Amino acid sequence: MSTIQLWTLIFTVLTFSLYIYIAYASRVKSTADFYVAGGGIPAPANGAAIAADWMSAASFISLAGIVGLAYNGYGGSVFLMGWTGGYVLLALLLAPYLRKFGKYTLPDFVGDRYNETARLIAVLAAIVVSFVYVAGQMAGVGLVFTRFLKVDTTWGVVIGMAIVFFYAVLGGMKGITWTQVAQYTVLIIAYLIPAVAVSQKVTGVPLPQIGFGKILDELNGLQTDLGLGSTYTQAFGQITMPNMILITAALMFGTAGLPHVIVRFYTAKSVRAARYSALWALFFIALLYTTAPSVAAFTKLEIMQELQSFTVATAPDWFTTWSDVGLITQAG
Repeated sequence: MSTIQLWTLIFTVLTFSLYIYIAYASRVKSTADFYVAGGGIPAPANGAAIAADWMSAASFISLAGIVGLAYNGYGGSVFLMGWTGGYVLLALLLAPYLRKFGKYTLPDFVGDRYNETARLIAVLAAIVVSFVYVAGQMAGVGLVFTRFLKVDTTWGVVIGMAIVFFYAVLGGMKGITWTQVAQYTVLIIAYLIPAVAVSQKVTGVPLPQIGFGKILDELNGLQTDLGLGSTYTQAFGQITMPNMILITAALMFGTAGLPHVIVRFYTAKSVRAARYSALWALFFIALLYTTAPSVAAFTKLEIMQELQSFTVATAPDWFTTWSDVGLITQAG
């Protein structure tokens, strides 16, 4: 086991141990505590938990890659706008009314507001959305364990599910909420430290949100030299303006409708706290979402510079590692 793998294992064990301890310390005995944490979570903590809900596999693992590699910079901004905009919808149109309603689930709200048919449709929609979302999250869990702990993907998923099941059943929504506050703290520190370090090293500016602007001209030139078509900052190079608007809207409505995000507003202390929870969530999300474009740009610049200096036979360790888990493929 290499030094990096050893430290990865240590930090993984420590963080999961912390999550399990928090769940144990927050174990619940009442239905209200289990489903909505007794409706007693302060707005800042609730906002951090909301942010951690979304910024797991979708954002922490994937967002920079989507922006920088899959959608070539400007086009990837559609995900930043859409996912962030969904929380604006929640704050303005959904959160206060759901909290004021006072029950546990969105189907309850829909059923009481309309009729039993609407309730059934809401239940089916929530189940389908939840299963699809969980599938993506578990794929992310399997990828993380496969990459860093060198276990089979199936075992990575099983281990992740077992840990989540343990603290979810033990602490209910109360335990999950405080666990996710800790999770957000770990996540944002882990994301910001390398971003700040790389920005300082490459540009001399410790703020990655500003520093990455200094490399965009170089990045555009490299893409032109390598014949990759549109430049990194070209507007509507991959996505047309109408599609940009429609995809952003779809992502906003999708984010606003996620069951595990909506239920967070039932855990707030009051309608006012539900509104402030959404505002805190936007702040916490912004810390990562304003950093992700810089991580994307720095990463793509490094990859493109490396591509000019090695062949498959002389590839560095990172190339081989990501090839082994199927995230880098060789053409031809």
